Amino acid sequence: MRDMVHTAPPVSRGPRAEPTAGPARRPAARRTARPITVPPVWRELTLIALFYTAYTLIRLVLNDGGTAAAYGNADRILALERALGVDVELGLNRWLLGEPWLARAANYYYGIAHFAVTLAIVIWLYRRRPEHYRRLRTALMAATAVALLGYWLYPLAPPRFLPEEGFVDPVQALGSWGLYSGQSAGALANQYAAMPSMHAGWAVWCGLVLARLGPRPAIRVIGALYPLVTVLVILATANHYLLDAIVGTALVLGALALSRARPVRRSRPRDAVRAVPAAAEGRSRPVPRPRPAPSVEGTPCAAGVRPGTAVADDAVVTSI
Repeated sequence: MRDMVHTAPPVSRGPRAEPTAGPARRPAARRTARPITVPPVWRELTLIALFYTAYTLIRLVLNDGGTAAAYGNADRILALERALGVDVELGLNRWLLGEPWLARAANYYYGIAHFAVTLAIVIWLYRRRPEHYRRLRTALMAATAVALLGYWLYPLAPPRFLPEEGFVDPVQALGSWGLYSGQSAGALANQYAAMPSMHAGWAVWCGLVLARLGPRPAIRVIGALYPLVTVLVILATANHYLLDAIVGTALVLGALALSRARPVRRSRPRDAVRAVPAAAEGRSRPVPRPRPAPSVEGTPCAAGVRPGTAVADDAVVTSI
């Protein structure tokens, strides 16, 4: 007996819709990365020179307010630290003086690293990390500008000016070079500008830059250690109180946080496709994929269609 092969009759899907004329779409433009640019060198050097000159002159002007308030604030700072149990300056100062070679090294460190290290990192950022330069440079300058307000509102005599409390200036005791070792040091700098400590603040800024952006692990480790060493030096040499360092650190961290919180304008991808109805773009609806015909008993099927045969979604099935 010849096998009867039943196949589903061809189902008419109707005339295929042709795309209608609609608004022509522009081809997606390929995004090109914009080159990272930094300000001209001459402008940055001029800005740094002007800023540092203004910073130094303002400190000198603020030195004309007398010393009574500075010594009064020093007494209050010491009393507060003793009440909190964090008056570590005198112990560090005595320990440092017991190691003359280390005390001399600390005097040089205090007088040189504050400016040399910071300037070197600013130059490195400009040349090697230009995408971070503007934000980090602005944060450093903003924190330093706010510190001037502290020098004006809260003049503070450093611990080395309080021999009655047991503090000793290692520069004077050892006769070594130091930031204020010259006879005209008092006339060229405001030695009562101690709160906040920008020695600590700048060191924290440098340390964070190296720890986050350093090219090698060794550089990142140095970045993590640099602020700690600087704080120990400024305390042991009796140039600052611990509270000075805390306020200077908080000032720089706040400036960095504000610089990161500033909203960044992000451009939308040009090749992003906006979801719009097909008719709006003049396109026909896609032909649906075929699906299996129902094979449950009792379900009406088209004549000649075997259960399980694939039919189109829009096929018309008539029951008999």
